[in-house]
Amino acid sequence: MAIESIIFFSVVGFVIVQRIVELFVARNNERWIRGQGGYEVGARHYPYMVGIHIGFFISLILEFVAFDRMLPPTWTVLFIIFVGLQLMRVWVITSLGRFWNTKILVLPGAHVVKRGPFRFLRHPNYVVVSLEILVIPLMFGAYFTALLFTILNLFILSIRIPMEEAALREVTNYTEVF
Repeated sequence: MAIESIIFFSVVGFVIVQRIVELFVARNNERWIRGQGGYEVGARHYPYMVGIHIGFFISLILEFVAFDRMLPPTWTVLFIIFVGLQLMRVWVITSLGRFWNTKILVLPGAHVVKRGPFRFLRHPNYVVVSLEILVIPLMFGAYFTALLFTILNLFILSIRIPMEEAALREVTNYTEVF
C-alpha cells in the first residue's frame, strides 16, 4: 500500500471514528436536553443533512481510490489547517457542553452560550464543518468531492441556520446576546 493510501485511510478513519463518537455524545446530550423540557426543531431536514455527510465520506473514498489520487504539494499546509479545525471542533463541543448536538435542540428559558469560540462567531461549529468538507478532500486531491459537498453543505445550512436562529430567538435570550 502506498504512503498516500496509508495517510488517506488514517485521516479518514480518524474522522469517521470521531463522528461516531460525536453521535454518542449527541445522543446523551439530547436525552439530557429533552429531560429538561427541550425539544427538536427542523427534524424534517436532519435526515438530508445526515445523508450529505455519509455521501461525503463515500464520495471522498471513491474519488481517492478510483482516480488513484496523490497528495498535492499543498498537503502539509492543508493538514495543519485540518489539525487546527480539529482543535476548534473540540473547543466548540466543550464550550457548548450539554447543549452541543448534531440536531437542533432548544431548551426554553436557557441562556445562549457566549463563551469559547461563541464570543467571536455565532455558529463556529458550522464554520468548522464547512471548512472540513472543503479541506479534507483538498488534502487528497479529491476536487470533485470538495466542490460538490461544499455546495450541498451550504445549501443545507441555508435551511438549517435560519431555522435554528428562529427557534433560539423564540425560547432563549438569543436576541439579547446577538
